[in-house]
Amino acid sequence: MHNDPELSGKYLGTISQDFVKVADALKEASYQIRKAGFEYPIFPICKEPQPIGQLLFDQIQNGTDWNYFASFVDEFLQRGIIEKDKHEDFEKAYKDPDEFCCLFVVDKEFTNFLFIPYPED
Repeated sequence: MHNDPELSGKYLGTISQDFVKVADALKEASYQIRKAGFEYPIFPICKEPQPIGQLLFDQIQNGTDWNYFASFVDEFLQRGIIEKDKHEDFEKAYKDPDEFCCLFVVDKEFTNFLFIPYPED
């Protein structure tokens, strides 16, 4: 549960550019997920179709490089993406959802969690 150093060169640029466009909406979605009683919001992002979560932002319609989905830790546990015995480790690594967005980056060569800070107002 850490930010992979490999991410910086290949992915961080496009993710950061996109994130600025959708950060406010993701922050609101995180709040709504938690308000509905679901802990640990996770936002899978990918360039290809994938089955995790509900689509929030389509890359074509929103002019972003990535598709953004909304989910939460329970789905990741049910799908076995987070192993049940690693659930506690995930919770310890999870950063304050009011300050950081938990992205789950899914790409052909890279799949990992990334905590990216929301822009300050």
